[in-house]
Amino acid sequence: MSASTNSLVVKAKRFALPIGGAAALVLTIPFMIGHNHVHAASFGGAPMDDNSVSSLVALDNAVEAVAARVTPAVVNVSVTSRMTPDQNTGDDEDSGVPQGAIPPGLQQFFGPFGGGQRMPQQPQIEHGIGSGIIISPDGYIVTNNHVVQGAMQIRVTLNDRRVLPAKLIGTDKLTDLAVIKIDAKNLTSIAWGDSTKLHPGQSVLAFGSPFGYFQFSVTRGIISALNRPNPYSDDPRKPGDYIQTDAAINQGNSGGPLVDAHGELVGINTFIISSSGSFAGAGFAIPSQIVRATAEALIKDGTVHHGYLGISMNDVTPENATFFNLPDATGAIVSQVTPDSPAGRAGIKSGDVLRELNGNKIVNGGSLQVAVSEVAPGNTISLGILRDGKPQTLQVKVGEFHNNTEVADNSESSSQHGVRLGVSVNDLTPEIRQQLNIPNQVNGAAIQSVRPASPAEDAGLAPGDVILEVNRHPVQNADKFASEVHAAPAGKDMLLLVWSRGGTTYRIVHTDQASQSGM
Repeated sequence: MSASTNSLVVKAKRFALPIGGAAALVLTIPFMIGHNHVHAASFGGAPMDDNSVSSLVALDNAVEAVAARVTPAVVNVSVTSRMTPDQNTGDDEDSGVPQGAIPPGLQQFFGPFGGGQRMPQQPQIEHGIGSGIIISPDGYIVTNNHVVQGAMQIRVTLNDRRVLPAKLIGTDKLTDLAVIKIDAKNLTSIAWGDSTKLHPGQSVLAFGSPFGYFQFSVTRGIISALNRPNPYSDDPRKPGDYIQTDAAINQGNSGGPLVDAHGELVGINTFIISSSGSFAGAGFAIPSQIVRATAEALIKDGTVHHGYLGISMNDVTPENATFFNLPDATGAIVSQVTPDSPAGRAGIKSGDVLRELNGNKIVNGGSLQVAVSEVAPGNTISLGILRDGKPQTLQVKVGEFHNNTEVADNSESSSQHGVRLGVSVNDLTPEIRQQLNIPNQVNGAAIQSVRPASPAEDAGLAPGDVILEVNRHPVQNADKFASEVHAAPAGKDMLLLVWSRGGTTYRIVHTDQASQSGM
């Protein structure tokens, strides 16, 4: 038994006792509630007829029909890649893919299957396993970028067990999607579904090759939630809008399809959140709204041209809505505008609340990210905004995203909070600017320290963050910061604009437990 297989067995044994215990408890229930028309005899003798379990049989038949329709379009993707010196960290020697080539949090999806031999003074060859889905009869296949990134050779195993070489058509790191192609005709392909019409609670099926060994596997679950943000901080510019599902997704499932009850493609399985590295009830898929547009662009041009505005945003929440005179908690608050960006040239300002795009309601920053990224650069969009509670409409000519260019991001990772909150602040002297690498255009009060267990610490403030505004009032230095905070109504929340790690965000400060002894 291989080391990786043995590891799976050990983990299975670890969970055997709790599961068995639960089963034993359930089996005792019918004997205790026999007077409610459930008897011990019901569990022995002849099996129950179809009429008695018609709903379950109908569900089984439906799931079987969907699985039979989709499985022939599912493929196993095997990749041989070369690890560059900067990717070789020396960690996880059995890993099946260059770890440095995969975004943080996604490494677990390239399982430890057949890692290459490490030879001194030689580039390291790695082997990885993923999944994919055929989207056209002539052999175009969608998978994840992190599955094929750095590939020297790609081989695809079809449902009929044929193994064919694949050519890389194009990749898009921003969405973590890729298109490959095999030389084949009359293949079974999947139909596109509409992810914008999904609802939590809907049944979905996830397909792929869990752990690399179990090809063409299917699991069933529901949509747990929609519009989930990007949970990783490697690049806040990446669109979120992920579909969350409890259909089991494991190592090797990356790039596999998530389908609805009609057998239509509604998402591409991408990552999980788990403390163990294996499925723990929360899997995430890229919605087909993003997948289809990206795949079609890659097939047509070999690349994707993403639109961008040049802003950072916060979602509108019930807590911050009152500070911006908003009628409801929808939209996106502009926290930063990049100089000489499309947004800046159009007149968008920090503190504007984006409410509509081309007449369509903006629910949150994530939905705006997706919509903007799909707009072809050079096109003009109409943005409905609220500025100081007053509606305006601005025309913005969308720019093109480049790796070193700011893009509309929905970062929630900055810091918060101030005076009477457990912080001490300093003026931004030249020495502090140099020490903290704070740009000259950033003006405010630099946080020197944060008291443990204070409202500031609870809010996420950290030394080195810079307070730019308090309750929409600019802060030029430490004294101005102190006066603005002391002028704020006692016991009321405060809204701070904070610069942190190169970006700015609006934050709500809860002052009900704030200390009265300094900053």
